[in-house]
Formats: sequence, structure tokens, C-alpha cells
Amino acid sequence: MRLLLLRHGQTTSNVAGALDTGTPGADLTELGRAQAEAAAAVLADRDIASIHCSTLVRTQQTAAPLAQRLGLRPTIHDGLREITAGDLEMRTDTASAHAYRHLIASWLLEGDLDARLPGGETAHDFLERYDAAIDEIRATTRGTALVVSHGAAIRSWVGLRGGDIPEHLHELAVEYLQNTGCIELTDDSGRGWEIVDWLSHPVGGHLLEDDTAADPTGRAPE
Repeated sequence: MRLLLLRHGQTTSNVAGALDTGTPGADLTELGRAQAEAAAAVLADRDIASIHCSTLVRTQQTAAPLAQRLGLRPTIHDGLREITAGDLEMRTDTASAHAYRHLIASWLLEGDLDARLPGGETAHDFLERYDAAIDEIRATTRGTALVVSHGAAIRSWVGLRGGDIPEHLHELAVEYLQNTGCIELTDDSGRGWEIVDWLSHPVGGHLLEDDTAADPTGRAPE
């Protein structure tokens, strides 16, 4: 099976630097909608058999252009939602963003899977729900599945489940995944996922980047 993990397009919360991890979440910006259209143009010829989104509207808005092109109806999975910010939800201050980013780093670099933010979830909690969603997708898809999910969630799941990750890719797991960045994995043998490609930048090209956005869920600790 081939799995394409696509981060959603830019949202108003990404621009504001808000830790927006709850449902339904913010809508896409104008740039985010352009990113979604560009991603659809690039991914339309990838023989995608199914499309899957989280319960947050930004993933569904990102998937919509491609779903329309391919005539597919996206399936919604609660398990694909973003790693919760807990008591820091919708905070925009530097300290909160730093704490969230360091949580992800503690999971991926230090192996501290019990770490959590106040009111948040551990890596064990996150993996339980995300693994369940991926297992369901795997059981119902033959061929290539597109999963539209979230920056921290994708980086963490790939970092923890991506098998023997080369050192430079492991650093990327902590570093960043921009809006509509895409990671490709395969598991043809059933022995575990292997990373085929890691595109940290928008699949539609660098002109769709926004380096001015604070974007706390897509970047590394500062």
C-alpha cells in the first residue's frame, strides 16, 4: 500500500500563530485555498484510490479540489486530528508555542512518550487514535490513499512509525512541514512503513510558501 500524508493548506490560525487544535478549527486563507488547488493539480495523476481527512474543517477544505477532480468522496476520521494543545488551546504567545513544539521534540528526539502538555495527550494517546485511523484506511483501500491531516500529527506519526528513518529525515520530522507539504510512505510487505519521499514545502511549488506566518504546529522549537 502507498500512503500520501498531506498537510492542510494555510489557515487564519497559522497566520496568527494560534495553537488551533480543536474542532472545527479555522478555515483556509486565500493562500490556503490556492495551495489546495495547486496540490490537486499535482496529485491528480497519482492514481489515488481514496481520500481521508480529519474532523477539522481545514483538512476537508484542502481535500475538496482533488476530491472533485477525481470524483471521490473523502472519509472523515476523528483519529487524524491534530495533537491537542490542551490548556494552551488558541494561545498565541511565544511561550505557549515553544511548549507545544518542545512536546513534539521530546517525543521524537528524547523518546519521552509520556510527556504531555497540561490538559493534553501523551504520545501513547496520540498513537492509539492515529494508528487506528491508518489501520482503518489500510483495511478499506487497495492502492494509494491520500490522508489530509496536520503538521504536528503527521511529523510525529511518521517520526514514530516510519521505520528506520535516515538521520536527515528524522531531523525534518522535528524541524517543519509547511502547509501542503507531503510525505509518501509504502508498506508492500506488511512489515512496517518505509519513507519514500518527504517534501517539506508546498507540493505546488515554493511560490506558495509564506515565511511570515507564525505557524506553531508546523515548525521546530526555536
